[in-house]
Amino acid sequence: MRHFLATTLLSATLLTCGSILAAQVSIGIRIGPPPPPRVVRVIPRRLGLDFFWVEGYWYPVGRHYKWHDGYWTRPPYPGARWVGPRYEGEQYFGGFWEGGQGRIEHDHHWDRDRDRDFREKHKDRGHDR
Repeated sequence: MRHFLATTLLSATLLTCGSILAAQVSIGIRIGPPPPPRVVRVIPRRLGLDFFWVEGYWYPVGRHYKWHDGYWTRPPYPGARWVGPRYEGEQYFGGFWEGGQGRIEHDHHWDRDRDRDFREKHKDRGHDR
């Protein structure tokens, strides 16, 4: 009986250690859902036929959300479509472009001018404009 208990205890310990070693650790900050979108009363004039209007949206910065005004931009490649950011299942998913040439993530660090997404796409692939 004593041998059986020792074997059971050793097995349980090994299983527990194995589970701990295989576990993934994730650290994140939960800030809850973003505020409701702001109401845009006037959309600026379209800059050209190949420009697409991206609605304004909230995005997380540290422990709060920051508003990103809507803007006109050229898609990174013909046929790309914008998938806006969303908050779902207590997680925030950033906006991105997708289509036949792959997925292009939107980065707030380089979106200062009207060709923000177009230029970044070509820079990523090593092409000039």
